Amino acid sequence: MNNHLLALKDFDAARLRAFIDRALVLKEEAARGIHHDHLAGKIVCLLFEKPSTRTRVSFEAAMYGLGGQVIFMSAADSQLGRGEPLKDTARVLARYVDGLVVRTFGQEVVEELARYSDVPVINALTDKHHPCQILSDIMTVIEKKGEPEKLKIAWVGDGNNMANSWIEAASVLGFSLTLACPEGYEPDQEILAAATARASQPITVVRDPAEAVRDADVINVDVWASMGQEAEQDARLAVFQPYQLNRTLLALAADDAIVLHCLPAHRGEEITEEVLEGEQSVAFDQAENKMHIHKAILEAFLA
Repeated sequence: MNNHLLALKDFDAARLRAFIDRALVLKEEAARGIHHDHLAGKIVCLLFEKPSTRTRVSFEAAMYGLGGQVIFMSAADSQLGRGEPLKDTARVLARYVDGLVVRTFGQEVVEELARYSDVPVINALTDKHHPCQILSDIMTVIEKKGEPEKLKIAWVGDGNNMANSWIEAASVLGFSLTLACPEGYEPDQEILAAATARASQPITVVRDPAEAVRDADVINVDVWASMGQEAEQDARLAVFQPYQLNRTLLALAADDAIVLHCLPAHRGEEITEEVLEGEQSVAFDQAENKMHIHKAILEAFLA
């Protein structure tokens, strides 16, 4: 069994589906007022180099909701940015806590921490992968539309960490995925090649957002400039403008299509106000589901 969650490709379909199925149960039980203490006596350290609202609060709420405790450390609080070797950080923190939830820039950071940590390391975002987010997205798809392998799922915009993890999820769970990305902003080519070789349904990258969205059941968008890319903002606005999810583009999808956005949203850029606030948007249900999927993940790795 894999003791860390660094990327979705490291798991088989049964394990990924187990996270989602458990999250659905935990959500239903929470709605009925059932409380859990499965992680009583456990401590998780949130080690965040990148700022966060939803990811931090949802992990903290998840851990407290399972009876555990949380230590939060920002980049300013830790030695990550001060030259201490990651292997030293991993070996020391593993003696204090029962798990590390890491939000950072390079994927090599979580991989190095996992290599030397005796406790589970969970990737809460790197520049290459965002596995926990995509699990909560797929949970939302199942709630709203049913089994993903029966759906047409589209990604529109930057081939970023979200796109990479969607690609890996498609290859593991066996659903089709079409990504519309501008030239020069495609997903990671190694990730795409490996996923395509593993996939049972097509994973396709196209240029035309209309081609990706046409008759789609699920449309996923994200910001055009992620954290660390602020200097590229103006250039990206010009390149990505044809990829805005607006009423005209949405009209090409299935009438009952749902719209996903992991938030925060830049209204008027990657998505219009009327689409984000419209009846087809499930972005806020999606945000809630982060907490439930994080409960399932923490329970699986720490219990």
